[in-house]
Amino acid sequence: MFDFFRKHMRVMQFALVLLILPSFVFFGIQGYSRFGEGGNATVATVAGQAITQAELDAAHREQVDRMRRQAPNVDAKFFDTPEMRQRTLDEMVRERVTLAAAGKLNLTTTDDRLRRLFVSDPQFAFLRNPDGSVNKDALAQQGMSSEMFAQRLAQDIAQRQVLLGVSGSAFAPVGASTTAMDALLQQRQVQVIRFDAKDYAAKIVPTDAELQAFYDNPANAAQFMAPEQATIEYVVLDLDTIKKGIAVNEDDLRKYYEENAARYTTPEERRASHILIKADKDAPAAERDKARARAEALQAEAKKNPAAFAELAKKNSDDPGSAERGGDLDFFGRGAMVKPFEDAAFGLKPGEVSAVVPTDFGYHVIVVTATRGGEKRSFEAVRAEIEDEVKRQLAQKRFAEVATEFTNTVYEQPDSLQPVVDKLKLELRSAQGVQRAPKPGATGPLASPKFLEQLFGNEALRNKRNTEAVETGPSQLASGRIVSYAPARKLPFAEVKARAQAGVVAEMAAAQARKAGQARLAALQQAPDGALAAPAVVVSRVQRRDLPPPVIDAVMRADTGKLPALVGVDLGEGGYAVARIDKVLGRDPAVADLSQLSTQYAQAWAEAETTAYYNALKTRFKVEVNAPAAGEAASAPR
Repeated sequence: MFDFFRKHMRVMQFALVLLILPSFVFFGIQGYSRFGEGGNATVATVAGQAITQAELDAAHREQVDRMRRQAPNVDAKFFDTPEMRQRTLDEMVRERVTLAAAGKLNLTTTDDRLRRLFVSDPQFAFLRNPDGSVNKDALAQQGMSSEMFAQRLAQDIAQRQVLLGVSGSAFAPVGASTTAMDALLQQRQVQVIRFDAKDYAAKIVPTDAELQAFYDNPANAAQFMAPEQATIEYVVLDLDTIKKGIAVNEDDLRKYYEENAARYTTPEERRASHILIKADKDAPAAERDKARARAEALQAEAKKNPAAFAELAKKNSDDPGSAERGGDLDFFGRGAMVKPFEDAAFGLKPGEVSAVVPTDFGYHVIVVTATRGGEKRSFEAVRAEIEDEVKRQLAQKRFAEVATEFTNTVYEQPDSLQPVVDKLKLELRSAQGVQRAPKPGATGPLASPKFLEQLFGNEALRNKRNTEAVETGPSQLASGRIVSYAPARKLPFAEVKARAQAGVVAEMAAAQARKAGQARLAALQQAPDGALAAPAVVVSRVQRRDLPPPVIDAVMRADTGKLPALVGVDLGEGGYAVARIDKVLGRDPAVADLSQLSTQYAQAWAEAETTAYYNALKTRFKVEVNAPAAGEAASAPR
């Protein structure tokens, strides 16, 4: 069956990558339980079964929620767009098509394969207990039982098999791959003459009539528009604001200091040297006894003459990493060494040699050479830091309560922000020249698209009301109102005459450059072998030689059946270019390793075949897609 599609689906489009992922990773496990629920308008049908607007809304909400969890600082409006809703619908259609195809092809999977996949696939880690068994509580939170999950997983594997049959077996024919690589990497020797618009601009002196005509042309109106803007006042509720109203007494600060003393104490560290006599913990007793005896002898020798410890370690230690440094381990803190070694090192004074210390690695003789840390910063030195931290913790606890007051006040008294300012002791701020989109460098609420959208909404703009409380950052709410508003308007000609002149000059210069270039092209077409005052360069799609992309594209697309070949390239406001192709050469030697390109080409071929097969399945199962309705807003409730 797959050979049929390969023979007859000849138009192989290189489309976007068809991600063959488990569909419930995209829609969420709960989404499937909703497919059977009642809905309203039909947005698509697959094999006679409808996908309703309610199902689309539910699936899209879950997708937006998942994206917000992955990128919490990105405004949900970025995800909830018509394009994203269309993508959600496309994925739902794809899921239904592959489900129908899996049923027709009788694709199944074994229980053993399900178990192996569940235990090994990282995406199911949150559903596994440490021993690999199913975490039924985690499943329950997803609204699933073990049986439902197993059924869904088996169904998903069957669906993946539908397209894997094509994508997993597709290959790019050698002839097609060779032809594609030749075309992609081919070099051509060219001479290029540039007719730059800037070279003609200095000679152009437009008349006032020409400037006025340019200004009056509706196609140019956007160049002379002053954007709408507003003067606003706004208030911000955040942790810093709440902190200002919090007082902490001295006794509480001192209590916090004592309870968190370790945080204000420099970690204690030891610098030590050691001699290791290796003896694995599983070694025979006789071998370990022999190693211990040797360590005890070295310990006795080191104790007699601690100054010679480094020399002793160089000659006798079995630790290759430290032996050449006289056993030196540099400074280390608690937790860096195995427990017996750490306990011994931190129990010694500088210059003191330890008793023999047994560990899993063998027997150690340790000498501490230096100590540092352990100093506790005084309360006075850290008081300001403690006060700020305590206030912040209290502010975080109080934020939810104050946020409710803030939200209710700006909503219940919408004609002014002064009530919320007085009630919560907030600062009334102002800003001029505010536009619908954040300006570069904007901070706080003025950098929030969500806040600006509220400001320029009907309630705030037309009815002069406060905006709702808008979350503009972590633990930050803002509300604003329009003080004065200037709609977008076309600036008077007198104010933008210089701008009009620049536009006319650019337009005329480009036209003159184009005219000169086309004249030169016509002359060369009459005498293709005529001399060109331009150096010959070898170019390819990989090596552009500083030529504009449109020139390279035109050169590489040109018919070279007869050489020299000529092409003219309109560069828009940049001017015009004439290129003469003198030679067609082999592949670009700069690309020595073709393996990656060949792999990418094979992947693209597989994707094209998979797309063709999927489109055939859509036809077979009579997919009909209506324009999806706007649906519910997926953003969080305000």
